[in-house]
Amino acid sequence: MTAQSPTPEVHLGMPQPPAPDYPAEVRTRLERDAKEIVARYPDSRSALLPLLHLVQSEEGYVSRTGMKFCAETLELTTAEVTAVATFYSMYRRKPSGDYQVGVCTNTLCAVMGGDAIFEDLKEHLGVGNNETTEDGKVTLEHIECNAACDFAPVVMVNWEFFDNQDIPSARRLVDDLRAGREVRPTRGAPLCDFRATARVLAGFPDERPGAVAGGGGAGPASLIGLRLAQGETPHRVVSPRGESAEAVSDAPPGPGSQHLSSHDAPQRTSASDPAHPAGPVSEERPAPGPATEEGE
Repeated sequence: MTAQSPTPEVHLGMPQPPAPDYPAEVRTRLERDAKEIVARYPDSRSALLPLLHLVQSEEGYVSRTGMKFCAETLELTTAEVTAVATFYSMYRRKPSGDYQVGVCTNTLCAVMGGDAIFEDLKEHLGVGNNETTEDGKVTLEHIECNAACDFAPVVMVNWEFFDNQDIPSARRLVDDLRAGREVRPTRGAPLCDFRATARVLAGFPDERPGAVAGGGGAGPASLIGLRLAQGETPHRVVSPRGESAEAVSDAPPGPGSQHLSSHDAPQRTSASDPAHPAGPVSEERPAPGPATEEGE
């Protein structure tokens, strides 16, 4: 009869104490704003997402106090609020920087240089993913598709676009943010800090001069489906093979067409290009190789 292994020790841990309340003057102000938000919805619990942005605008992240406030306001349990706050990546669960710098590492941005930008910024800033610089200015993270593939690789700061980035431009961007120098997005509204951005996402107007007039939109390739749906004449976005890249499109200028993508024209050296010396490679026609028995 063999001896039984000792039963592993179980640590249940100590329960957390209840979350503290906001200071009285802060709670009064938040209650006023929350009342305005809740009034927009026929069902009060539908106001949870903007309420989470509201409390995030107060502390720069969604704290336990913020979740408690949302639960009490909407008559939900803290578990229900926590489930939503932890599901969406736009809600921060710990103190973060004034500027959330997100590098898109989804497929197209990654192969266009997003992966290299992200790795370089981690070393340049001395932080890892979802970590904040010591001065509290920049939180770095990799993010998924921002629906701006026309202008890959894309970096976002507090959800504003910085298009067609490379390693040197991304370094300048974060250095300027940390030094307090003015930074202008490629398109969209002027940049503001993360707390101010969260308040706008809660549904309150951006009262800065010129903020609403900030323009820009998707690029020509992204908009072609919309234009087709509207009955407009189809047009080419990229130059056909054999033509110069200068004649990119005959479409009238529109939102987002002020600057072109860094990769509007196809690569001449692509293996799928009919002009490739070896011919196009596909499943139907394999690339040239050693002769087979049938071809000998």
